[in-house]
Amino acid sequence: MPRAPRLLLSKSFYHIITRGNNKNKTFKAAADYLAYLDLFRKYKVDHPFDLYHYCLMPNHTHFLIQTHSSDNFSSFMKKLNLSYFYYYKRKYDWIGHFWQDRFKSQPVGKDDYFLQCGKYIELNPIRANLVKRVEDYPFSSYRYYVLGEDNDLISEDFTFQTLSRDLEKRRQIYREMIIGEIVSNTYKKKVWGSKKQRYNEAKKISYHIS
Repeated sequence: MPRAPRLLLSKSFYHIITRGNNKNKTFKAAADYLAYLDLFRKYKVDHPFDLYHYCLMPNHTHFLIQTHSSDNFSSFMKKLNLSYFYYYKRKYDWIGHFWQDRFKSQPVGKDDYFLQCGKYIELNPIRANLVKRVEDYPFSSYRYYVLGEDNDLISEDFTFQTLSRDLEKRRQIYREMIIGEIVSNTYKKKVWGSKKQRYNEAKKISYHIS
């Protein structure tokens, strides 16, 4: 049965997820994460979009993004995943299907929960017991927001600025931010965010489908 066409709109916000096939590890060593980020950086130049938050896990990845052009972003993901597959195949003599189908895209509401959604993505290593302190995990955007670590991949979250006029205070508030129940409860839903924003995004999607 043919797959349904992906609805990925331009100038829209998405939580993007890619997974290794059958939960296989996509990153086995620190060098693999860095190779993936280098490829990410390379293809993002020709296929621009805004990356606000991300986290690379051993067998999957998370991005919170805003598309510029939907077609452009789809091309970016295709090139990134294919290039990294070839890197992994050469290094580990991999045989077989590498990624689990296409990347998953969940629309995200642009509301008060947006920043919390970003931090929730960055807390994945804690929930997976990979580290005891999230700032000790080097393959996410968390250190950019809390430690001020340079990261040329990131477009600063537009809601981060609203936390305080003082940069150090913003970082402290972000570090201490408690993730609301609504974020964790909607994390795996088809549309991510508050009830109102989920409704608005669903209406927008319905309009473009009809």
